[in-house]
Amino acid sequence: MTPPDDVPTRARRAAASADAGFFSSRWVDRPAHVTEDAAGLPGGFRAATAAAGIKGDGAIDLGLLVCDAPECVSAARYTRSGVLAPPVLVSRDETTPNGIRAVVVNSGNANAATGDGGMIVAREMQQVTAQAVGVDAAAVAVCSTGVIGVPLPTAGLQAGIGAAVARLQQDADVALATAIMTTDAFEKRASVTVALPSGTVRLTAQCKGAGMIEPAFATMLCFVQTDAALEPETAELLLGVCVKRSFDRVSVDGQLSTNDTVILQCSGASGVQVAPESEDELRFGAALDAVLRMLAILIVRDGEGARRVGRVVVRGGDMGVAERCARAVANSPLVKAALHGADPNWGRIAQTVGQALGRAGTGSSPLALDIAIEGITVCAGGVAVAYELDALNAAAACREVEYVVGLPGEGCETEVIFSDLSHEYVTINAEYTT
Repeated sequence: MTPPDDVPTRARRAAASADAGFFSSRWVDRPAHVTEDAAGLPGGFRAATAAAGIKGDGAIDLGLLVCDAPECVSAARYTRSGVLAPPVLVSRDETTPNGIRAVVVNSGNANAATGDGGMIVAREMQQVTAQAVGVDAAAVAVCSTGVIGVPLPTAGLQAGIGAAVARLQQDADVALATAIMTTDAFEKRASVTVALPSGTVRLTAQCKGAGMIEPAFATMLCFVQTDAALEPETAELLLGVCVKRSFDRVSVDGQLSTNDTVILQCSGASGVQVAPESEDELRFGAALDAVLRMLAILIVRDGEGARRVGRVVVRGGDMGVAERCARAVANSPLVKAALHGADPNWGRIAQTVGQALGRAGTGSSPLALDIAIEGITVCAGGVAVAYELDALNAAAACREVEYVVGLPGEGCETEVIFSDLSHEYVTINAEYTT
């Protein structure tokens, strides 16, 4: 029996995610040339996990991802927070651009706001991993996730990295996705086959995040692997575009993390070359876009107690105004609470848009605002219109609820996908360090 809708549980969210398959949102179209599979990591990649004593009690809290191809091509994106964690600084500033071959990651501690000591630990993780794997230190990225402001325990790091190196294998993608979880209710990963004109390649990804989510670009980490061969410029272009359409478009609580990192690695083991400005590039880009977009939605769906996922689309006005309004709606506690309770209180959307415009100095006159919930128009030209209440209530109770806001003007459109605000979210974050 399906648990009642008013009893949100982490177990239910995990089960629902597992049963639905990967491409489980109506807001993500699986390209026809993309097929879900379960074949482990692509050729040229191995991964492993270990217990490094960070979480304690023998919990798995360390992951290692290695590309065996010497000519591995990579691309990365990092948080734009003003408080950057040492692992981000080391990965961003002390690795070879487009040449990351290994990623070492720990969960349970973000190694953020830890000063010079945190930098020493992050560099130690990089150096130990490089020596154990047999690559230059500049080819090793370091990632951490967990509590902020607590020194990262180092006693078990070297032994944990050594244990992980000894266990490296191609079918460890599930274990890696699990090892990086913190408050996540379920692992977030993708494994697909991509049919390109020049041949078939594989694409896999592991992601974590449930709270502290509004990548401006959470605590959010995402690692992506492919056996396709990409030029560095192609990898940079595709990752940048796809991140803007996925992780840049979601919010759980409007909080930008100190540690957000997305890394794409390309081994080229398939022998399929994705040439710039080719049909292969278009199709591979479409596959990467769909995978990252779905992973981003899974983060929102997990959302530390989330019951429903909302999508606000704002059309009209200039892009700056539309973006400001979309972010305001997605991060409004009132809108998010209404989403959680299946309350189609569209007045909260109108109020939030008006507040956003007023604070920007662009809301001094009545706004000809349009609002629709799941295609049901509730406000036109700034005035309430008649609608069928039962239909609106049913729409608001869906697992995914779409809000469309129309501003005066044409040509601009933006979106933000966001979670509701639940009792469980408050409980989790009220007790996070205690």
